[in-house]
Amino acid sequence: MSAVPHRDILPFTNFEQIREAQEILCCEADALREVSQRLDERFCRAVDLLLTCRGRVIVTGIGKAGLIGQKICATLSSTGTRSQFLHPAEAVHGDMGCVSGDDVVLALSNSGETEEVCRLLPRFAKVGAPTIAVTGSETNTLATNSQVTLCLGSLQEAGINRLAPSTSTTAMLGLGDALALVVARARRFTPEQFAVFHPGGSLGRRLSTVEEIMRRGDELRIAKQSSSVRDVFTRAARPGRRSGAVILVDDEGKVCGLFTDSDLARMLESRSDKQLDQPIRTVMTPHPTTVSPHVTLGDVVGILAGRKFSEIPVVDEFYQPIGLIDITDVIGLIPTAEEEAA
Repeated sequence: MSAVPHRDILPFTNFEQIREAQEILCCEADALREVSQRLDERFCRAVDLLLTCRGRVIVTGIGKAGLIGQKICATLSSTGTRSQFLHPAEAVHGDMGCVSGDDVVLALSNSGETEEVCRLLPRFAKVGAPTIAVTGSETNTLATNSQVTLCLGSLQEAGINRLAPSTSTTAMLGLGDALALVVARARRFTPEQFAVFHPGGSLGRRLSTVEEIMRRGDELRIAKQSSSVRDVFTRAARPGRRSGAVILVDDEGKVCGLFTDSDLARMLESRSDKQLDQPIRTVMTPHPTTVSPHVTLGDVVGILAGRKFSEIPVVDEFYQPIGLIDITDVIGLIPTAEEEAA
């Protein structure tokens, strides 16, 4: 016997389902617009509190608001603002000890009367931690006991019966994102700092620097431009991960050219065997594009994709080769045709 109670399923055509979904999304979008129009100097006061916070931003809320709070907490942390989520139920059983007078509290409750949240307010006041309220009105318990109130207004929930938190939680999330990102901009938060907090995944790799992934040392094939093509490919072989390009240098050791396996293949296909014993400078690509080791991989991917390159030498301040980026090292970061069209 199934434990799931039987429920009648409403006959719902594909058209009706899509129309209902569109109405829900439009309702939530309207809520965001309404909240954006409500912003005033209190938002700026909230930003100032976060900017001058010497401790951490303590985000608290329960139920759906708590889940939104956890996401806001994560956004704050990833954009350079130290933050911690405090579960109201756990707070009264010892976790309140994490809050100090150097912290700022960001409390979320649409009704502003959530018992678990409201009973923490005197404790926050006692330790001297100012509270920013994100709530539905300016007259509820949370609002009247907070230093700054960001009012969402009377928002109608979306969907059937207008009961499930939807527009209210969307508005909370949007307002939390706005706080976090405005504070990040005020702090001049950089892509390089963002990369420190996001080392994993495609985003982390795109924001990391060339120096972290470039081929170096024995993985490089470097030769003098005066050497013959035959000598270069005889002596410049390297064990391990093999690059498809030879970096050519002048008498001062500075990069002056690039010769790839594709160049060699084209030479052999055209039966230009005599060129094998000529100086490689006669057939190399002179003055190749180079990059600094401090350039982000995202920028290098743009060069590789835009100019149809397969390799880019990495040079130091003296224009001497210290590494090489091969397209196979970053192939996963190159946008697809669909992504470029978007």
